[in-house]
Amino acid sequence: MGVGVLLLTHEAMGAALVGAARHVLGRLSLPVDVVEVPASADPDNALKCAAAQARGLDGGDGVLVLTDLYGSTPCNVAQRLPALGITTHCVSGLNLPMLLRVLNYPEQSLDELAQTAASGGRSGIHIDHA
Repeated sequence: MGVGVLLLTHEAMGAALVGAARHVLGRLSLPVDVVEVPASADPDNALKCAAAQARGLDGGDGVLVLTDLYGSTPCNVAQRLPALGITTHCVSGLNLPMLLRVLNYPEQSLDELAQTAASGGRSGIHIDHA
C-alpha cells in the first residue's frame, strides 16, 4: 500500500525534481508520477490528466500532491481533485528538500506525509551569512 506522490507543476520542473531525487536516493520509496502543465494548457484537460495519474498512484492510502506555486494553475487543478472522489492532500511550494523528505518516510499516512512535506520544504531553506 502506501501513499502515492503526484508532482503537479509548471513545465519541466516536476521531471527535473524527480530526476534529482533519483540521483540522490537511487530508488524512490513511494510511487511517484509527474504532470506538468504548459502555460497554454486548458485547466479542464489538465484536471483530466491529473485525475488519471492520481487514480493510478492511489493504492488505497491516498495521494500527496505537491505543487510548485500556490494559486497557480497546477495548484488550482490539484485542489479540484477531491471533488472527483480522489483522496488527496495538496502541499504547495515544492522544492527538492520537500520531495526528499517525503521519500524518506514511506510508512507515513497521507496526513502525516503532508506535514512532513511542509516541514521538509521549510527546513531546506537556509541563508548563508558568510
